[in-house]
Amino acid sequence: MKMYETVEEFNYDELIYDTKIPITTKGITLKTGQGVLARGTVLGIVTATGQAVAVDSAAADGSEVADCILTDDIDTNVAEPVIYTGYASGRFNRQALLFGGTDTADKHEQRLRELGIYLKDKM
Repeated sequence: MKMYETVEEFNYDELIYDTKIPITTKGITLKTGQGVLARGTVLGIVTATGQAVAVDSAAADGSEVADCILTDDIDTNVAEPVIYTGYASGRFNRQALLFGGTDTADKHEQRLRELGIYLKDKM
């Protein structure tokens, strides 16, 4: 009989800065064929399809506007769009966020703030 067994490990990734602002999530549909999207990817929504992709200010299809932050790593190389979750509000570590293209947190911070997503620098 095992007295001690590791069931699951948790590695703190510092994405969530703190919980002073309530953290809420929402359902999103991820576009297929994007590969593995990492937790902390800031997502934009393609207007024509309603599907989420990594936000990229160089786009002109609606996905240039930040909408939420992906909650977990997810593989989008599947046959059908993936329904998953994104953070819709809270305080997040700006250094842990990922973006499409050459975008940075500074580019999307104002929009994220309008959504109730606040960015802080890790102490």
